[in-house]
Amino acid sequence: MADLRELFDSATCVLFDFDGPVCRLFAGYPADGVAADLVDWLRRQGREGLLTEEEARSGDPHAVLRAVALTAPGSGFLAELEAELTRHELLATETAEATPAADELIRGLRARDFALAITTNNSASVVERYLTARGLADRFGQHIHGRTRDLLRLKPDPDCLLRALDSTGVVAERALMIGDTSADCIAARKAGVAFVGYARNERKRQLLLSAGATTIVSSMGQVLDVVGQAQGE
Repeated sequence: MADLRELFDSATCVLFDFDGPVCRLFAGYPADGVAADLVDWLRRQGREGLLTEEEARSGDPHAVLRAVALTAPGSGFLAELEAELTRHELLATETAEATPAADELIRGLRARDFALAITTNNSASVVERYLTARGLADRFGQHIHGRTRDLLRLKPDPDCLLRALDSTGVVAERALMIGDTSADCIAARKAGVAFVGYARNERKRQLLLSAGATTIVSSMGQVLDVVGQAQGE
């Protein structure tokens, strides 16, 4: 964990991906069901041809949204598709499960005067609802950066990270991101931000390694331990 400690010693700002490091958004509202609903919605609009068979079967709502954004950027129905996804995400917050030790880590980092931001492909309104319910919204303030109307800027594009750096006033060299996907890792690299991968299982770990992640933890508790050690000094 020496390298993890060094990353935090060099940082003044932590950027969190939302679904994964902070919570399991779709714990009680399966993501594959949401993806299937989006595919059905496209079919009803006569737009199923915008997806490859693999994309249609991915079980990943953001993969469906990204695929349509790439094939039909700026279209009116794309905005409607995004709104449909946001509706599902808001419903998912009702059964979302906090990632173990994430709440404590967020509070601990703020106690050490770290600037905090959320950098996510989820809707900002979804993040705000979840954090408010957990009593954590004030730890992030105005620094919640979700997807925008420009859906070509979803991660792995670094847009949300760059917006977070701008809003916190922190240079990239003094920030680090905690994320659990290849897209997070790539976006952090593009933004010039150090990256800590969170892999709750071996499949996630292998995907992060393939994306070039070099610092990977299996729990937020490992990160909390590092933060707690520094607090005790």
